[in-house]
Amino acid sequence: MLLVVSGGIAAYKCLELIRRLNEQGIKVRCILTTAGARFVTPLSLSAISGERVFGDLFSLTDESEIGHIRLSRDTDLVVVAPASADILARMAAGLANDLATAALLATDKPVLIAPAMNSRMWDHPATQANLCLLKGRGIMRVGPNQGEMAERGEAGWGRMAEPAEIFQDIVAFFGRSNRLKGLRCLVTSGPTIEPIDPVRFLANRSSGRQGHAIAAALTAMGADTTLVSGPTHLPDPTGLTTTHVETAREMLAACQAALPVDIAVCAAAVADWRPAEEADQKIKKQSSHGAPALRLVENPDILATLSAAGPKRPRLVIGFAAETQAVEENSFLKRQTKGCDWILANDVSAGSGTFGGDDNTVQLITAEGSERWPTISKQAIAERLAERIAETMGTAS
Repeated sequence: MLLVVSGGIAAYKCLELIRRLNEQGIKVRCILTTAGARFVTPLSLSAISGERVFGDLFSLTDESEIGHIRLSRDTDLVVVAPASADILARMAAGLANDLATAALLATDKPVLIAPAMNSRMWDHPATQANLCLLKGRGIMRVGPNQGEMAERGEAGWGRMAEPAEIFQDIVAFFGRSNRLKGLRCLVTSGPTIEPIDPVRFLANRSSGRQGHAIAAALTAMGADTTLVSGPTHLPDPTGLTTTHVETAREMLAACQAALPVDIAVCAAAVADWRPAEEADQKIKKQSSHGAPALRLVENPDILATLSAAGPKRPRLVIGFAAETQAVEENSFLKRQTKGCDWILANDVSAGSGTFGGDDNTVQLITAEGSERWPTISKQAIAERLAERIAETMGTAS
């Protein structure tokens, strides 16, 4: 494991965290930032971890022996604790102006942050925007907690999670991180767009948040994951392969190119129809002629295609049903007609907040029946689904 210690009075807690991890046989390497060295010394980290502590991006010795690329990838998990407001901002901006941020930018491994800062810094819109951006990239988080700050008279949210809490999350990660190791997964996400002419298209309101979260959760459990994404505003999750497409036909081709896989999760909101003809030039408005006729044809059915029997059919195919009425009944019918194994049904009617929101309410529908899940974050749904997949695929620990 790679531990990045940034600046903050909570840095001293990392010594206890490293001790606990060593007792569990988890090897810890440390990167200590310049600000972090104001609160804890390289010698103390080295003495507890039994490993050399890294800090200088431009050290020729470090670069010749290991280099920041190897340092960031010769690990199973990167933990940033304490994660100051400064390092969170630099992570969000994709900066690489010291060894810590260079390693974080170069890593293809899961990242867990333990924020620690003054409560007003925590509440600032810039910090919250950075956290939202990092969450969208699949960055995991533990804490912060509420309580007294280091500054006298200051209290609120911003205390770093206690070493025991961070330790529990790390141990839980390693407990589940290999449950899908050796399995290949395909996830579709986002909308598809179907051109009418060079400037107009048919589309839907999908943000891609749920599909991207599922791809990240499967990757965190060790799966070799391919994400096929329609146009979204989300950053690509780390540690997996992302293929960007626009139309339903492009998405189907990308999915077929990714086969064979063990698991397919079709979370994308694929447009059911497309214009029969795409105009080469912008269709001009002519008031005397009225609105032009738009003839639609059916798009390929990606879920049904992947679910069809054959040598390349994934062992487990999961679809989504975005419904606005009779959610359960329509979703049961969809599972039967598409031939998939599971359906995750959700209500996307106006006012539900599903499209574009952070939360979701789903029902898992299988051949055995229906299971209602509570309204929880899309990230939590992704993790719960990944756990269920691991149990079904026979990889439960």
